[in-house]
Amino acid sequence: MLTPSAESLLTGPDLHLRLHQGGSSESSVSLTVFPARIGRDGDADISLSGLWVGRQHAEIQLKHDALFVRDQGTLAGTFVNSDRVTEYGPLKLGDQIQIGSWTLEVLGLQVAIQSVPVDEAFIEQPLVDRGVLQLRSLIDLRKRDWQGVSDQAIRAECRELMEPIARELLNGTQTITQQQFVDRVIAESVGLGPLEQLFNDSDISEVMVNRFDEIFVERAGVCHKVPLRFASDESVRSVIDRIVSPLGKRIDESSPMVDARLQDGSRVNAVIPPLAIKGCSLTIRRFLKRRLQTEDLCNLGSASKVMLSILELAVRYRRNIVVSGGTGSGKTTLLNLLSQWIPAHERIVTIEDAAELQLGHANLVSLEVRQANAEGQGAVTIRDLLRNSLRMRPDRIVVGECRGGEALDMLQAMNTGHEGSLTTVHANSPRDALARLEMLVLMSGFDLPLVAIREQIASAVDLIVQQQRCADGQRRLVSISEVTGVESGVVQTQEVFAWRPDRSEFQPTGVVPHFFEQLSASGISEHLPLYSSMVQT
Repeated sequence: MLTPSAESLLTGPDLHLRLHQGGSSESSVSLTVFPARIGRDGDADISLSGLWVGRQHAEIQLKHDALFVRDQGTLAGTFVNSDRVTEYGPLKLGDQIQIGSWTLEVLGLQVAIQSVPVDEAFIEQPLVDRGVLQLRSLIDLRKRDWQGVSDQAIRAECRELMEPIARELLNGTQTITQQQFVDRVIAESVGLGPLEQLFNDSDISEVMVNRFDEIFVERAGVCHKVPLRFASDESVRSVIDRIVSPLGKRIDESSPMVDARLQDGSRVNAVIPPLAIKGCSLTIRRFLKRRLQTEDLCNLGSASKVMLSILELAVRYRRNIVVSGGTGSGKTTLLNLLSQWIPAHERIVTIEDAAELQLGHANLVSLEVRQANAEGQGAVTIRDLLRNSLRMRPDRIVVGECRGGEALDMLQAMNTGHEGSLTTVHANSPRDALARLEMLVLMSGFDLPLVAIREQIASAVDLIVQQQRCADGQRRLVSISEVTGVESGVVQTQEVFAWRPDRSEFQPTGVVPHFFEQLSASGISEHLPLYSSMVQT
């Protein structure tokens, strides 16, 4: 096994494989350097013989602190657990990679968490705790009014106060420099504590603090525990207060939950005792600093070019789309991408519970709900904003998520001159999404018959796009379904494209969307090149 180096904290990567061919004797191999090449080549990291083994057959790659096996375009193919794959991962214990007549079984697996420098990860926490206490004592003694003072100015003054404290506490300690010690103490005293260094890692999509000494991050859809901790539960509470206070929000025993947003757009949820039994809990969902493009989703294996081309046509030619998926499945990311295809001359109104969309349109109005104040007054809901948006002359309305009675208003807007609108719902399949919309409409307070609700849904919604976080951690667009109408009181759909996990590929169902016929009837021919790609099954 690898041990922590002087530069980074490593618990790998270390992959131990057992090799056997048919009934022949077994052998084993350990890999610590990646990518590792597998094939007939004599200089391959794992050299295999056999007619159905290519010279450069496959590679084991390290991506986002996880190991993946990737076929190199061979005729015979690479199989994992009897399924042919182009790429598979993250590898886990017990996985069996089949190449030709060879089987490579994963017996041992340990991967790296490389984002945290070892000299920071292994600082004696009591030393940092003492520095935090002394700095806060000095700040309290000065009774400085920090209202209106910039974060940069606060940090500069704290750094000046910390210099003599650092010299006294370190007293010749070699495990950390004075600069690193001061940075760490200031981060815990007036910043986001140990979370600040995690924010420098662009691969981290979510930061989860279960309690002061339990911090997890998500990379590439997989959660890892990181060797960082806060000084105490009070330190976590202080960070939460520093996040929510500038936003005019508060969190205390009478209101122990809060949603907020950081300056970079990251979404924050915090829960404190007595609701959080183990101590203060903090969850931060981060978003990419740049908007994803079509090529990004294709390169990540999240969708195929044909699927995205269908959706682009649907957006440009004003089809109403509902993006469905579970929590953390990538609905907002896909909604961002879809919104980019709205023509530049159209006016867009976005409505969100917490602003996350990153649209680059010139004629754009972004609206965000407002929570009630301490007296329970002043709340503005998504439904209020949606009704008001109809008076703002929008060409398109984009609702971040329908989760209540506003679904009825959204459907009515889609049916009354605001074609091409977009929204998302929480559901695990297109059929579940329809049932979810029915339930949300019933929450609107109107006593509508179910048949009328289904007629409204069928006439308003054109496409349902299903997002899913798959078992391998990858977020994928797993289905495109078209709503075709109501028959015998049931909303009818037809699936156009689907993800086939048994083949590890996106596959057309052979069904051509009805809106293609409508485009042809209007003299539009942009969709014609897609026909040949969609009728192949």
